[in-house]
Amino acid sequence: MNNQTLWAFTVSLAGFLFGFDTVVISGANLPIKELWDTTPLFHGLFIMSMALWGTVIGSLFGGIPTQRIGRKNTLIWIGILYFVSAVGSGLATDPYMFSFFRFIGGVGVGLSTVAGPAYISEISTPKNRGKLVALYQFNLVLGILIAFVSNYLLEGFDGSNDWRWMIGVEAVPAAIYFFAILGVPKSPRWLITVKNDIKGARAVLIKMGEEDPEKELQEIIESEKQSVNKEPFLRKYRKPLTLAFLIAFFNQLSGINFVLYYAPEIFNLAGLGAEDSLFNSIAIGGINLIFTFVGLYFIDKAGRRQLLIIGSIGYIISLSMIAFSFYANLGTTVLVISMMAFIASHAVGQGAIIWVFISEIFPNHVRAFGTAFGTGTHWIFAALITLIGPVIIDIFKINPWPIFAIFAAVMILQLLFALFMMPETKGESLEDIQKKLKI
Repeated sequence: MNNQTLWAFTVSLAGFLFGFDTVVISGANLPIKELWDTTPLFHGLFIMSMALWGTVIGSLFGGIPTQRIGRKNTLIWIGILYFVSAVGSGLATDPYMFSFFRFIGGVGVGLSTVAGPAYISEISTPKNRGKLVALYQFNLVLGILIAFVSNYLLEGFDGSNDWRWMIGVEAVPAAIYFFAILGVPKSPRWLITVKNDIKGARAVLIKMGEEDPEKELQEIIESEKQSVNKEPFLRKYRKPLTLAFLIAFFNQLSGINFVLYYAPEIFNLAGLGAEDSLFNSIAIGGINLIFTFVGLYFIDKAGRRQLLIIGSIGYIISLSMIAFSFYANLGTTVLVISMMAFIASHAVGQGAIIWVFISEIFPNHVRAFGTAFGTGTHWIFAALITLIGPVIIDIFKINPWPIFAIFAAVMILQLLFALFMMPETKGESLEDIQKKLKI
């Protein structure tokens, strides 16, 4: 394993914690609802979506520490936040204490979606940047799968306290990540743009295995000189900001977080028992992981745009089938197969490209802030969908087909975006992408 891959994999462990942290709540969802007898609105706002509101804060403001104290130092703090959140949430004695510590974990998730992809994109070469940044997504879906498996195995482990173990076990991988991240170097592009540390950047570029580190060094420096002007931020970077907003908007309006968070309840509505629902949730995690491998393999071959087109078509078909299976009461088999197809479509398309694409389309000196904008948009919509999730499920508990029909309709718009607006970024240096977008 070369240095680039080792560093990228280490940093992508933040994605593992992200996936584990955001989905582990699905197993604790119903037990907590029964324990504290919460209303649907309270449960959606404080129990289920509080971590996501922390994620919104972490992602929107994550550009500040990522730019000022650096990608690496921000990633170190992320490990601390995850650890504190896991322990505190597992020991919570009331819904408010639980929500507070879930919020802290959410801040860590939000920060990781800014600092993680930004760091990996800056220590990667053009030919492997896609798959290395996509390692973040791979570990994310691995974290989702392990969370589902962990919830399933811990069901019945300690009676009414099962959910505490489900939430608290995250402290173990959080500690491992914290110590691992201490060994990665600082981003060479951050060293140049913020610290003006040419010597330090050169040393990292050499360790990266750049074929011509001096040439790469000069291209980064020249790119920074060309980027400096007094044109207003929003006007100058309107194009990448629009692209980042749309890719994030469509990601969440596919319904992916709605399905991942409420998979057991959705399966319950279809007539599956609690244990079968948890088991099928594991199957969702497994399909997600398998097809993430597919996306990882093709992202630097077929490209980001092509994968999004393929994923969009899969979204439209699978979501339409989920809606129809509920509407026509086709039974659990059709629903489960359609749900797996939906997850596969996400893993190959949006799941594989979102963090890669957002981290590529902004110049070095504003990458942290641009990535924060894109990920912040993603998490605002994720939080809103998760917040109203229990209310929507309660409204459509007899037959939830309209929910999935709406998601399918929005994915038609995503297909049009991929066909007519989205640029291809595969195989190009970060500086060349900047030229291509004329920024």
